Amino acid sequence: MPMFPMAARLIATFALLLSSLAAPASADEFLPPETAYRYTLDSDGRQIVVHWNVEGGYYLYRKRMGVATSDAGITLGEPVYPQGQIHTDEYFGEQEIFRGKFDVVVPVTLASGAVTNTGTRTVPITLKLQGCADAGLCYPPTTWNATVTVPVVATPGAAPSGAATGIDAVLAQARRGGSGAGGDEFLDPDIAFQLAATADGPDRVKIIWEIAPEYYLYRNRLKVTTGSTQATLGPLALPTGESHTDEYFGEQEVYREELIATLPVARPGGSALAVPLEVTYQGCADAGLCYPPITKTLNVDLPAGGTITGDSAGFVSRQDWMAGFIRSGNLFLVIGFFFGAGLLLAFTPCVLPMVPILSGIIAGQGAGVTTRRAFFLSLSYVLGMAFTYTLAGIAAAAAGAQIQAVFQQPWIVTVFALLFILLALSMFGLFTIQMPAVIQTRLADASNRQRAGTFGGVAVMGALSALIVTTCVAPALVATLAVIGQSGDVLRGGLALFAMSLGMGAPLLVVGASAGKLLPKAGPWMDTVKRVFGVLFLLVAAWMLGRILPGRMGLLPWAVTAFVAAWVCWTAIAQTRRKWIPRTIGAVAGLYGLALIAGAALGGSDPLAPIPQLAGRHADLPFKTIKSVADLDAEIAAARASGRPVMLDFYADWCVSCKEMEKYTFSEPAVRAALAKAVLLRADVTANDAEDQALLKHFGIFGPPTIAFYGTDGTERRNFRVVGYMKAKEFAPLAAQAMR
Repeated sequence: MPMFPMAARLIATFALLLSSLAAPASADEFLPPETAYRYTLDSDGRQIVVHWNVEGGYYLYRKRMGVATSDAGITLGEPVYPQGQIHTDEYFGEQEIFRGKFDVVVPVTLASGAVTNTGTRTVPITLKLQGCADAGLCYPPTTWNATVTVPVVATPGAAPSGAATGIDAVLAQARRGGSGAGGDEFLDPDIAFQLAATADGPDRVKIIWEIAPEYYLYRNRLKVTTGSTQATLGPLALPTGESHTDEYFGEQEVYREELIATLPVARPGGSALAVPLEVTYQGCADAGLCYPPITKTLNVDLPAGGTITGDSAGFVSRQDWMAGFIRSGNLFLVIGFFFGAGLLLAFTPCVLPMVPILSGIIAGQGAGVTTRRAFFLSLSYVLGMAFTYTLAGIAAAAAGAQIQAVFQQPWIVTVFALLFILLALSMFGLFTIQMPAVIQTRLADASNRQRAGTFGGVAVMGALSALIVTTCVAPALVATLAVIGQSGDVLRGGLALFAMSLGMGAPLLVVGASAGKLLPKAGPWMDTVKRVFGVLFLLVAAWMLGRILPGRMGLLPWAVTAFVAAWVCWTAIAQTRRKWIPRTIGAVAGLYGLALIAGAALGGSDPLAPIPQLAGRHADLPFKTIKSVADLDAEIAAARASGRPVMLDFYADWCVSCKEMEKYTFSEPAVRAALAKAVLLRADVTANDAEDQALLKHFGIFGPPTIAFYGTDGTERRNFRVVGYMKAKEFAPLAAQAMR
């Protein structure tokens, strides 16, 4: 195996990153702005002086400061500021800022007649400011109202009565579509992004943002949650926005002018229900200001009725139930539950390929490997897999991306399959994979350092396996990602995801330790054992290539593996007394290889049933393929017009569970009967191109297999979604219930 001296540090870094994600956003306690930026006002009749006192560790932007009045009898001149400090800001660039104590002087002119009997005038003052803390917090633009007593020094020629001045004029101009003051004056966020929500039927909410000109909202900063125990929210359905290259966040999808989003709500049918919604969003102004994330609580009254009635009332899908358990369940129970869920996933076709990978790694250590060393090699592999799986999941949920789909690009799968082929050839003795001699020479303590490098290399192999080998989507995985992506609870979602990853890897620890104990002592048998594990490496490569090769071509890697297995068995005959055992296994492997070649010639594609004429399979369901959200909307509308329900299946060639659904679930007569009246649609997201990603984002799902059901009214039964593989005896009644 290749050895990576620095990889052990990488795993430690993964642990540190995970722990940091679970920590609060900041350990610092920030002052309220009224405490951080204190001021007093006074006037001598010719000028108003603002005496600022900024707390240590805080500062104010000069360009974000202003002084205005709504008094029509007062004219304020341009404020005079002292010399500030030059500060390089991560977002705004080079800025002039103020710290500590400083004064701002504003000339004052009173209109003739603007004199009270006492010889003074109380003037309303509006202070505009924005500042930050050195520890990393930036406050939003703020306006404060105050008053100052101005002695009378009357001067004719004031502004005409009723004229808008200062900030009032800027806001008026911004409401008309301008940014005002050369882009330095900004709208209050409640004016820039006006939010409203209304019921759009008994099980759906429409959320509307009215966005001011020259302002925009980020798509991936939109989030909706609820504290209601009687309602479960579906994914927020959003239209396609426009592409925007952001100086700070990079390439982003944004919305301007108006955004209308639809939010499915699963709940028991019957009486009306008030649902509190916490809506989080973030936006910016073209002129350069980005507001902090904003959260508003809206109450929406859903009318009585709904599509979920009768024995369907209160039905909650597995993934939605698990997501609710993560959010509100006892944290220790959550960790234990998801460890068990991962343990069950360990015996699915998505995770089983890790067994020969780890076993081959341990066999490659040679006959001298001890049980202790084999266990710690296995632990390195499992931790590398668990940390990577957790961090990739958190990143995917936070970004709304399908990270695992990215790693199923054909060229990536091919490179990884070639790696296993090289490892297999090494097991067969064609060459030896080791560190270059120059590097080995420089290692003073060769034994200890080589072992550390080996552990690091095994951990890296586990990390790669997490991204490329374990590609299945299951309810437990979707639940953890939904909690992170929708509620932002990285601590609970991340811990559940990590516990599930450890559960998936627990059997590998047993396999690894057992392999170290059961491997034979040094001798001729050791060569045979290494060749057997070479065959297992070829088996993993064949399994991976079979996901990307078209049709019958996918059988060829399996055939090559079968013939190599036959060769290994025949070469082992001389090393055993019971010669009939390797002869029998070799003959069976050879015949299986011939069957695979024949099956490929006859148009077969299933390595478990290579001869299609003998497989006895039912005809495939008559799916109609769709590619985009527009295609889906058109098909749903047509089905609604004809009074038919719809089933939408998300599928990919590289998805093992998708093929399980085809072979074992969709082929059953009970399932076919339940789907007899439905329009069957399939979204093939194998390519993971822009349209595929837009369709996945539209549904807020993390990958195939996912199945959505629509009633005859064209509304999705969100709470009936199926995620991951489901057996026919469970799927048939669920489908019949969902499409009533």
